[in-house]
Amino acid sequence: MITKFHHPRISLSGALSDHDLDLSTARVSAVRIDVSQNDREAPEHRHRKGQLVMALRGGVTCRVPSGMWMVPPHCGVWVPGGMPHSNVATANARLFFLFIEPGAADLPDRCCTLSLSPLVRELVTEMADQSPVAIADAGLIVPLLLSALSRMPVEELHLPLTDEPRLERIASALVDDPSDRSTMAEWATRVALSENSLARLVQQETGLTFGRWRQQLQLIVALRSLAAGATVQQVSGDLGYESVSAFITMFKKALGTSPAKYLRNLDY
Repeated sequence: MITKFHHPRISLSGALSDHDLDLSTARVSAVRIDVSQNDREAPEHRHRKGQLVMALRGGVTCRVPSGMWMVPPHCGVWVPGGMPHSNVATANARLFFLFIEPGAADLPDRCCTLSLSPLVRELVTEMADQSPVAIADAGLIVPLLLSALSRMPVEELHLPLTDEPRLERIASALVDDPSDRSTMAEWATRVALSENSLARLVQQETGLTFGRWRQQLQLIVALRSLAAGATVQQVSGDLGYESVSAFITMFKKALGTSPAKYLRNLDY
């Protein structure tokens, strides 16, 4: 029988400074994160090990050079080892960081959001509550977790980002004010391009049309706000939709279900 080992809960930024990840050769280690109103961000950093950021409550936005990922409740974002990234959590978030030695699991070589099964969530939680000795003695926890994690489905909760200055300007403006309903022609004027040139630039840099790119940003903002406890009505208004039904229609087309059902289905 495994004895519980009560680790002190640490802050989001402290999770990295308190653990020398690059020296550890453990295949897997887990940390429980205590998110407070005053410490909700881990600035950009990198480490040798891959990292799974798991949210049991609230949500996390993870940003890497090529994009932004949303981690709603009961999901996780996978960040391969060596990739620069930053994390920003909602104030109500309950998080776990899982650090995995390179090559220890069959996981993607790109950043992605994973929908995590109850088994994976329980195993990560169990690891965070055990001492390293207890985990080693348990024997089966690590291989079972790595095997289960490699089979988790990918959620399309990704906003492609680029260092192209004009698109960076548009993305920053939309993140600051997601209710901005300016047309593509209006955005093109602001960045001194023709409408056709802006359309081609967005497609070339992100692989998406301008409308799909903006919708994906709004979807990530919406999921983050819903995970933080906002109502569908509040989120709809914050995103500038004329009606709640129009927002729900967009959400359904993107994720196949209503906002309420999506969050409820994650709570399995």
